[in-house]
Amino acid sequence: MSRRPLLAAASLVAGAAAVLTVTLWPDGTPTGGTPSVSDRTDDRSPASSAPAYPLSKAPLTIPAVREHEAARGPGWHPDRGAQVIVPEESAGELADEGRLIADELGLEYAEGAEPGKGDVELALVAGDANPEAYTMSVSDERVRISATGEPGVFYGTRTLKQIVRHDGTAPEGVIRDAPAKPQRGFMLDIARKHFTAGWIEDRVRELADLKYNQLGLHFSDDQAFRIESSSHPEVVSVQHLKKSEVKRIIALARSLHIEVIPEIDSPGHLGAVMAAHPSLQLRDARGVPSRGAIDISKPGSAKIVDELLREYAGLFPGTYWHLGADEYRALMVANPEASYPQLAAAARAKFGPNAKVQDLTTGWLNDRAKVIRGEDEKPKVWNDGLFRGGVVQADKDLEVEYWTGKELRAREPVEYLKAGRKLVNLNDEYLYYVLGEPNTFKYPTGERIYKEWNPLVVRGSKPVPAAYGDQILGARFAVWCDFASAQTQDQVAAGIRMPLRATAQRVWDERQPALPWGKFVGLAQKVG
Repeated sequence: MSRRPLLAAASLVAGAAAVLTVTLWPDGTPTGGTPSVSDRTDDRSPASSAPAYPLSKAPLTIPAVREHEAARGPGWHPDRGAQVIVPEESAGELADEGRLIADELGLEYAEGAEPGKGDVELALVAGDANPEAYTMSVSDERVRISATGEPGVFYGTRTLKQIVRHDGTAPEGVIRDAPAKPQRGFMLDIARKHFTAGWIEDRVRELADLKYNQLGLHFSDDQAFRIESSSHPEVVSVQHLKKSEVKRIIALARSLHIEVIPEIDSPGHLGAVMAAHPSLQLRDARGVPSRGAIDISKPGSAKIVDELLREYAGLFPGTYWHLGADEYRALMVANPEASYPQLAAAARAKFGPNAKVQDLTTGWLNDRAKVIRGEDEKPKVWNDGLFRGGVVQADKDLEVEYWTGKELRAREPVEYLKAGRKLVNLNDEYLYYVLGEPNTFKYPTGERIYKEWNPLVVRGSKPVPAAYGDQILGARFAVWCDFASAQTQDQVAAGIRMPLRATAQRVWDERQPALPWGKFVGLAQKVG
């Protein structure tokens, strides 16, 4: 799935929280953004000859469309006998999108027919616009959704579906819409808590309607290993997903333009693996085991992790792989070299007399990244897996997923950005739904995300300078299951419903929303 950046030039307006953009849409029209939905007027519309019709108003959707050019006319609503039409030359690419929206709106599906009154036409057009951008034109009681890529056409159909759910009629005029950020995701911890395949599939459909394009699955941790394995069946927990179920989830997600990103965290959070391989457990100088941590000075540790990485890279065919790298116990103490002398010795042997435990850990991460690159996937890591200074530097292409600034030796987001790294926002102050609310966590509310957060707010509630906006690739809302029994999976679905919608709005359009929160909630009840 292509992820070309939106063609835009950005300049700061109204402080760090708002960005003014100039965008090239699929129809080649340049337009400037404002802090609310643009409702431009075009009295030259073909329907403008019908003065009985008032100027149309921008439709209400989640996320909101970025621009609506108003016009006079009856608009469009689904009628019996109307068709969703895909050109014959695009049928191979757009048949799934066409059949889906036809089924959702109760229309017929056709290929190669001439669009007529009441029909919806889906079209791929040539151009350099972001493939996730789309144009939706409503005139002459017809709808035409066009984009340079399949994702854009799909997102146009999501907009049309929501408009029909809300008003029944799509307003006359032209919608031009595109995401502010290329990565818009949901992260699910299926390691600490088992979620059924059906529940995950329901979330995939929910995410797709909100124009998310990533689903992260954290399936290995101290508590359990949750996906069937052929290379190491001994590490798999009793409750787990079969590979056939995972393939079904991935196939559904791909059909809805969502990439599933797997995560096997290491060298920490490997307790389930070490339960079957206790000889690999990291122990401190007193012989006390370090929970979840694998001993990276032992050759067997790299062997088993790499075998698992290679096995599951074949199962997950996407662009990204999450390597974790957070909360390694050896680096969560005041003096790692004194507490873990075997790691210190291994560091000096491999990287020279000045090397320390953090250098050995960084070397471990770089080696795992090399494995993933060999499987044609790009590595992601948690921010606390990269360290300041040291003899060994983390590879430059590691994409940082920033979640916390509360850990020992924590670094501010700007440190990573100044170094030129690209970053995805998982601010645990707003975007972490942690079951049981351990430590200082509280269940996040959609209202707080909607009113206070945007992609520049990476740590706490303070935004980074807007100049770094292009390096922040997007955001991901995360469910972590620290106390798995605190909520059922149905309670989780209900609890994350409005936070998911608020996050979808703010990562699609980082400007302050025009719709008041109360009306946004009412809109969510109507459009789903």
